[in-house]
Amino acid sequence: MSQATLLIVEDDPDISFILCECLKKAGHRVLTAKSAEEGVELARRRQPDLMVVDIMLPKMDGLELVRVLRQESEVPVILLTAKSDEVDRILGLKLGADDYIVKPFSVAEVASRVKAILRRTAPAARGRGGKLRVGGIEMDFDRHEVTVNGRSPSLSPREFQLLRLLVEAQGRALSREILSKTLWGEDRSSEIDVRTVDQHIARLRKKLQGERHRIATVSHFGYQFKSSEESR
Repeated sequence: MSQATLLIVEDDPDISFILCECLKKAGHRVLTAKSAEEGVELARRRQPDLMVVDIMLPKMDGLELVRVLRQESEVPVILLTAKSDEVDRILGLKLGADDYIVKPFSVAEVASRVKAILRRTAPAARGRGGKLRVGGIEMDFDRHEVTVNGRSPSLSPREFQLLRLLVEAQGRALSREILSKTLWGEDRSSEIDVRTVDQHIARLRKKLQGERHRIATVSHFGYQFKSSEESR
């Protein structure tokens, strides 16, 4: 895996320093910001490969930062949260964050989570190239882009991977457990509530708009992608 550019948005200088040193030792270039506003500006200017963002930031918090980013960028985001902030973690994932780490954390855990997300979102990890079209949905695997009836919705890397999993299943229903293990990895799937998978599906359907009917719910099991119009 080639060297990645990471952006840490953390107002605590000690935590920022620890994260910075940990990720530099893992071979990455690391940028830092002390506020969400500075983080958004740096993200726009430097276009990092991944961001680590503390939820508890002054003025604009980390959740609002994710909300702003998702209007214009697909950069993967890992949230740093307090142990008691379950509601914020769920909301962060719903807004488009890709993962979260609970404080206090180990540097090994941070490096592992970063490595796992970069592996999933790197161009080389996208698998087969080319394009695939189903109804009004066209997926470009080389460019990691989706168009829906001529629109270009901004999908996060995890949303793109979720749509690809469903499309490439060729009509087979995929369980929530399989989706969880594939999207978050074996070591994280047990921590991911099935509601999180449902929330990602809901957000993906919303972005697909007129083609949302293609993602069908399989009762008490999971989801299935419909290539025909039978799901209308």
